[in-house]
Amino acid sequence: MKKFFHYINNEVLVKAASLKTQNLSIKIIAGILISKFIAMFIGPEGMALIGNLRNFYSTIQSLAIGGLYNGVVKFIGRSKDNVVELTKTISTVFYSGFFISIFLAFFCYYKAEFINDLIFTNNNYAYIIEILAIVLPFYALNMFIFSIMNGFSKYRILIIINIIGQILGLLVTMLLIWQNNIDGALLSVVITPALNLLISITGIAFRKNLMSNIQITSINFSVLRNLGPYMIMALVSSIALPIVYIIIRNYLIAEIGMKEAGYWTAMTRVSDYYLMFINSLVALYILPRFGEINTHKEFRKEIFSFYKTIMPFFALLLFIVYLTRSYLVTLLFTEEFRPVVDLFGYQILGDVLRVMAMVIAYKFLAKKMFLHFIILEIFLFIIMYVSSIYLIDAFGLKGVVMGHFVSYLMYFSIILLIFGSSLFGVLNDEGIDNF
Repeated sequence: MKKFFHYINNEVLVKAASLKTQNLSIKIIAGILISKFIAMFIGPEGMALIGNLRNFYSTIQSLAIGGLYNGVVKFIGRSKDNVVELTKTISTVFYSGFFISIFLAFFCYYKAEFINDLIFTNNNYAYIIEILAIVLPFYALNMFIFSIMNGFSKYRILIIINIIGQILGLLVTMLLIWQNNIDGALLSVVITPALNLLISITGIAFRKNLMSNIQITSINFSVLRNLGPYMIMALVSSIALPIVYIIIRNYLIAEIGMKEAGYWTAMTRVSDYYLMFINSLVALYILPRFGEINTHKEFRKEIFSFYKTIMPFFALLLFIVYLTRSYLVTLLFTEEFRPVVDLFGYQILGDVLRVMAMVIAYKFLAKKMFLHFIILEIFLFIIMYVSSIYLIDAFGLKGVVMGHFVSYLMYFSIILLIFGSSLFGVLNDEGIDNF
């Protein structure tokens, strides 16, 4: 793990760590303040509705960009000095994203009532879906600009845009909640992601000539074929989980109540806050490091080094969170959310297993094991749905976090079976095959 700390000290901290830390800190602070406002002005019922809208919007956003922009960053990095290839890449991605987002925008707008019934149950917020449809292409365009800046390694300006966007989104959200309660909160969910476009347009000024290279005649379907695996992986992981969450939340609403669904949504928001740190750390180091590894021995060394050095600190953080859960609920929400205290135990246990599995599963991405990744992700979401529904029927609200724990316990167990020989088997020092 010495290489890890050397990397952090010489690469991350020197280049962009302070800005990344500020961005992450502002994102968490903004999330906490928004959660507090929702709790104060709207309550658990509103929290549940907002949770469903966020999950649905996340799904539509992922479809709108088609999983294109995760892979395009890598391709721009490769071809940024080749004008012909660069033109093909950005033109194909731009027009593909444009047509997909426009199609989805029309679908959401004209099917607003149908979508409303799916995510808002007995409430009528179809106009929110119509607004979502209108701003969706702007979100897709913003993500396209982000991918270009990322591909050209403009990390500093990208992080600054994110920081400004977080602050702007926080102010807009708090104002809308204060003035319009639940309607304002729902409206803020759909418009704040698109507001970043106003800031991003100024950021793309560094490549003014780049936009003239976006030509419909330069669309090349071979680019889409190359991006295909990235698109599928991104879509599976970013669409399935939000859909499962919506199904589970609707089941909670139907079988137990809207308030209880809001309590679970509040618990998932707390989980998101502390997972942001570990997810950033893993994505920053583990994925690029696994891309460099060619032997099972190195793979084993990195995994166990992470478990021995990072996981104890993460576990300590979660232990502190568990001990102070009563104070955290009061701080982040209100006394009305007191039942959330009982959900921390299984949620935290599940999150520990989730991180431990995620670190190993990054090998799927680093080594382009696309089929393994997709099958395992689908299995996870099926198990999450089945176990959650079964345990909700048996134990009530607590069953939903028990299902979370059971899902990631089984997921981690399968990960260990798949990579058992690499992690625990007898290795030779020569072999690099089949890694």
